[in-house]
Amino acid sequence: MASIEKRGKNSFRLVVEAGYDARGKRIKRSKSIKANGIREAEKELVKFQTEVETGEYIAPEKMTFSSFLEEWREKYGNKHLELKTMETYNHMLKNHIVPYFDMRRISDIKPIQILNFLDDLSHDGARKDSKPGGLSSTSIRFIHRILKDIFERAVEWRIINNNPVAAVKRPKVKEREVEVYNEQEAELLFKMLEKEPIHWRILITLALTTGLRRGELLALEWKNVDLVQCTIDVVQSLSYSQGKTIIKEPKTKNSKRKVSIPDSLLPELKEYYLFAEEYRNNFGSGWGAGERLFVFFSEFGKPFFHTAPGKWFSRFTERTSIRRIRFHDLRHTSATLLINQGVHAKLIASRLGHADIRTTMNIYGHALRTADQASANTFNNLLQTRRTVE
Repeated sequence: MASIEKRGKNSFRLVVEAGYDARGKRIKRSKSIKANGIREAEKELVKFQTEVETGEYIAPEKMTFSSFLEEWREKYGNKHLELKTMETYNHMLKNHIVPYFDMRRISDIKPIQILNFLDDLSHDGARKDSKPGGLSSTSIRFIHRILKDIFERAVEWRIINNNPVAAVKRPKVKEREVEVYNEQEAELLFKMLEKEPIHWRILITLALTTGLRRGELLALEWKNVDLVQCTIDVVQSLSYSQGKTIIKEPKTKNSKRKVSIPDSLLPELKEYYLFAEEYRNNFGSGWGAGERLFVFFSEFGKPFFHTAPGKWFSRFTERTSIRRIRFHDLRHTSATLLINQGVHAKLIASRLGHADIRTTMNIYGHALRTADQASANTFNNLLQTRRTVE
């Protein structure tokens, strides 16, 4: 049985009976809504009654943050978020968010509490690895994003009227200074790689010359490498989650792209391809990748483990005269060298798979400003000539 009670102008109270409790008392579910007239309220009543009868209705009056979180996980997180994203969310929730908000009623959480919580994360003791200091600005911003997402669903499902996180300004991120090789260091790197096994030589060279992400390189298959047109089709990426290697399409449309490779690299690539084909043919039925032939594969044909490139590159720099930077910084080096050669930022953004050129501008702003100043200085001779004439 269901009914509508008019409470005020455009305000109605919906009531739905949901059987009896253990004492034989009728169970009633109710909620107040805003509606433009009785007909709209009747439509909302039908929806409300369906939610109650199917068990989808979430009663807000006693709902704590943790109890709502379980609803959020079941009805949204596990269904709509990527597995790796959900794993990261759960890590932040378990270690930082739930211990703070746990049994607080979700309707009682205010913006000032969100602000205080985020501020606490930056102080000593917030880390869970016994190291001094608080969380990084990047982690704090990510936690802000998680909270905003969760409370947004609470608003959407009419558990609360307003999202308290929306009133809290997104924390600023202290940008980590990008470490890159200059042109001379890149030349030295390629020279030192000549003595290394061909698969590592090709991996590091492609990382620097194409700017592909680690996951994009490790998921690369030979069928996506065009040795005639000198291009790579980036159509998938490798990640690691819950003890499993996952290969899937990139998250965004812009991440799926075609990237040109240097002509001078073709002879080595062709040599490496023939090596890979011969290795697979000689391996026989024990080949672990089925019909797939990854560009960078382990002993049994499966793609490299996700940590392998970083570990190898770190050891390589330790035993050579190459300055140590992260494997991911090879991607930054690729972009910076292109900027220094005068390549337009929009083209660089396309090669890197950035959805927005502003991302490229933000990351490589310093390099772009330096290149812009160098471009401006080309007018110095002309200006000097003017002064001479005067």
